Amino acid sequence: MYFPYARPRRLRSSETIRRMVRETTLSPDNFIYPLFVTHGKGVKKEIGSMPGNYQQSIDNLVKDCEETYSLGIPAVILFGIPEHKDELGSEAYSDRGIVQNAIKAIKDKTPDLVVITDVCLCEYTSHGHCGVIRNGEVHNDETLALLAKEALSHAMAGADMVAPSDMMDGRVGAIREALDEGGYENIPIMAYSAKYASGFYGPFREAAESTPQFGDRRSYQMDPPNSREALREVALDIEEGADIVMVKPALSYLDIITQVKQEFDLPVAAYNVSGEFSMVKAAAKLGWIDGDRVMMEILMSMRRAGADMILTYHAKEAAMLLNK
Repeated sequence: MYFPYARPRRLRSSETIRRMVRETTLSPDNFIYPLFVTHGKGVKKEIGSMPGNYQQSIDNLVKDCEETYSLGIPAVILFGIPEHKDELGSEAYSDRGIVQNAIKAIKDKTPDLVVITDVCLCEYTSHGHCGVIRNGEVHNDETLALLAKEALSHAMAGADMVAPSDMMDGRVGAIREALDEGGYENIPIMAYSAKYASGFYGPFREAAESTPQFGDRRSYQMDPPNSREALREVALDIEEGADIVMVKPALSYLDIITQVKQEFDLPVAAYNVSGEFSMVKAAAKLGWIDGDRVMMEILMSMRRAGADMILTYHAKEAAMLLNK
């Protein structure tokens, strides 16, 4: 059928009709809100490159979580900022660590909010890398034991899910084994499976105070030109016990999200990372774009690409718009 009989505009003629034929939906149910927790009391320090996001002490974090859940957002993911850093990132797996204490406080006030924890060492190490350093290199296998110890400590504190982001080979299997042996076989793992060495992470490194003190992370994060490698990484994580797989960043890797969704029958998460967030905020502040409209278009693109859930710093403001 062709014009004048075929007129696609017929199904765009009103907002109600457009809603009826919409192929992709976006809901607060799709969001996971990243939060940064630090020591102290009454702390709410705005992150300069990420307007509306804060380093918060536990008392303020708990209030933020209550508001987050009231907006219909089902989950948060926690990143900790330790009081002291050392070579082995010991606060990452301390029973009295900042994330462990935050989990307990959140679950006490908002028990139905899903608390996910980032499992990595970069925020906690004095050198800013995601593992143990030996001869100037990140030692993969020696790091696995510490990551497993960290994940288990989060589960013991009451976390609902753990999310290893370090990109060490074999870490999902090591964490799965530690959780199962510790009696936490029902704790899911959301693996950062295809995590690229990206230029979009800059604002996060300010927020989490995790900039490497030497070198970079290219020896363990993926090379941006590669897509087949991403499928191999995802397959390996699934074999090791991942329950959810993630692509990070999201906006420049929508093709990877689609390939992963088509290839594997598991929920797919996309991380709408700090640099993607900050670009929208900066351009909106200058009046170059309609910030709300572009935000929603970007989030919808991730859903359209195949993401079942989106980790995004836009979560609260997007949920407010969707709830209107």
